[in-house]
Amino acid sequence: METTDITSIKVETSINAPVEKVWRLWTEPRHITNWNQASDDWHTPRAENDLWVDGKFLSRMEAKDGSFGFDFTGTYTSIQEHQLINYTMEDGRKVQVLFNGQGPKTTVTEIFAAEHTHSLEMQQAGWQAILDNFKNYVEASAKLETLHFEISIQANAEKVYRTMLDANHYAAWTAVFSPTSRYIGSWEKGAKIQFLGEDKDGNLVGMVSRIKENIPNQFISIEHLGLVQNDKEITTGTEVEGWAGALENYTFQEVNGNTLVLVDVDINQEYKTYFSETWPKALQKLKAVCEA
Repeated sequence: METTDITSIKVETSINAPVEKVWRLWTEPRHITNWNQASDDWHTPRAENDLWVDGKFLSRMEAKDGSFGFDFTGTYTSIQEHQLINYTMEDGRKVQVLFNGQGPKTTVTEIFAAEHTHSLEMQQAGWQAILDNFKNYVEASAKLETLHFEISIQANAEKVYRTMLDANHYAAWTAVFSPTSRYIGSWEKGAKIQFLGEDKDGNLVGMVSRIKENIPNQFISIEHLGLVQNDKEITTGTEVEGWAGALENYTFQEVNGNTLVLVDVDINQEYKTYFSETWPKALQKLKAVCEA
């Protein structure tokens, strides 16, 4: 006789972040791939998410040694932005995710139907571990970390400095970040400057910053103040958390006619992987432009 008894398991965590941010990092695929694992020997290399009723999601979960992997998939049945997500997993089990925002803190609660292969304790521990990993990721995303990059260029410091700041050359070497990359403003000390590009919909986006220091041929320090979205500057609120106050420093050291360019960039956890992969490409492009 078929039984209708279903055991539900509950996991929960409290996160030091407003619900708008928690919701965004929970639902955007580029963030899901950074936190969706229960232990360090697993990861999620790919995620897809159609966040609407009847929309589907997929998280590809794999052991880092390649020994095993599976697709975690399901279909959304109910969504209330910043409050509730209900979905049904591929095997028919149902899951409810509750978001309770209280100012600068958010409680996330997951209630899911248990399966019959693993013990209830193991299932709860696994889901709780992923939820705890999400909490750590969200809270770390507000903290700045400095990444360091450097490259040796066969040109003197004056040429490297001048080439790097020239509007046309700047667009060329920063194209790896955005094909429409450019700046508007002045490199003079104390001046405001915008670093801009266009998103996939053609909207103007980027950073609004000021030149904290500029010693020609030696050192440049950029202090980021906030974001540019749809041609509007945003310098307050949760949207600029992890950006406002970040520094981007360039040091030029000339030795025997060659120049060592040192770059130190403050970033938040959300973009660490992206910048770690992209900055070396940008510096290789700068080297090619300067040595041409």
